[in-house]
Amino acid sequence: MRPLESLRLSWRSIRGHRLRSALTTLGVIIGIAAVIAFVSLGASLQAGIIGDISPDDQRNLYGWAADPETEGGPLAGAQFIFSQNDLDSVSELEEVDAAYGYATIDAQSITYGGETRLQGDGLIAAGPSYIRDDSLDEGRQFEMGEREAVINPAAAGQFEENVSVGDELEVTIITGGTETITVVGITDSSEGQSPFEGFEAAPRIYVPTDPFYVEQAVGPAAGNGNAGEDNGGSGVRFLAIVVEARSADQDDVDRTRDAAITYFESDESDASEFLGDDLAVILQTSTELLQQLEDILGLLQNFIVGIAAISLVVGSIGIANIMLVSVTERTREIGIMKAVGAQNRDILTLFLSEAVILGVIGAVLGTALGLAVGYLGAWYIDLPLIYPYEYVVLAIGAGIGVGVVSGLYPAWRAARTDPIDALRYE
Repeated sequence: MRPLESLRLSWRSIRGHRLRSALTTLGVIIGIAAVIAFVSLGASLQAGIIGDISPDDQRNLYGWAADPETEGGPLAGAQFIFSQNDLDSVSELEEVDAAYGYATIDAQSITYGGETRLQGDGLIAAGPSYIRDDSLDEGRQFEMGEREAVINPAAAGQFEENVSVGDELEVTIITGGTETITVVGITDSSEGQSPFEGFEAAPRIYVPTDPFYVEQAVGPAAGNGNAGEDNGGSGVRFLAIVVEARSADQDDVDRTRDAAITYFESDESDASEFLGDDLAVILQTSTELLQQLEDILGLLQNFIVGIAAISLVVGSIGIANIMLVSVTERTREIGIMKAVGAQNRDILTLFLSEAVILGVIGAVLGTALGLAVGYLGAWYIDLPLIYPYEYVVLAIGAGIGVGVVSGLYPAWRAARTDPIDALRYE
């Protein structure tokens, strides 16, 4: 029997039992759709996170000091050990473009034009270059030593009249006192500038560490154990720091990391008195900090693929069951075919083709459903849509494989049917 004739007879049998065929392929459809949908969402989420890291941010090293065995995200187990003298010395290293402290200041509220809004921890102290020039929509970076701020669009738009460059804000600090801050710049996005603050959109006010953090740290309500100690420098210790390499080239970043850590571990630094077996300096780029999240996404994706594989096994069993029923129903037909000259391989090909067609139909419909669900999910979460096309090819291959595996035994059983017994079968 010619292959096309086998396919035609198989397709006729499937069309003759449309509802049964549809229910048979349902397990394959669900399994492959789940794989495609979750892999698409995982790839889209990963692209969304990596996409939030601007090219200029890739030269920044985010640092803290903690026990090397401490597990967790950025700042897990961090201690206040970095002095302003340390940061000034690191800034002068040949491999370093800039180094500054990073801290969040607990604010209670922000007032503008007679309106007051709760602010929470959205007051962020850092160095001027923390706000990159290309991320400014208008205005300029703040200057160290000045009572200036750069705000993001979410902070500027939370009042009836939008805050503009040159306006003044009154910020009430939760530890006491009110600061009058001049807005000198507005960023082009409300998303965070680094992994320290997260990448989600929220109202944020960026200010220089000097005077805002310095005054809070050395004041009586500083709120940390080391901040007010006299260490021979300014007396201020930072929990987190940012060290900028001269370029985003990986060699430059690595040299900057090595030079900064070498300085911090030397006797010249104020931080060295706290370092030892239980405390070490950690400097990581945004990509390295997000690697842990990517690993979690990878584990979740593998877990979902494992569950989907179970659905494929169930779908395979369903196809095999229906094919066995089909062999029983068509026993007399098999006897007639053999009586007119059909060979065992013709019967084997006929039933195997039917099982493979069911598997391929399930794979195609499952792939289409998975791509549609992935598209809707990425659109709803507002992520860049990424389709893993290699998984589409794998899905089609899985459909063919399921059809072959589930159809082998029923086809073999049909091929071995004795034609005399088949013709007597009622």
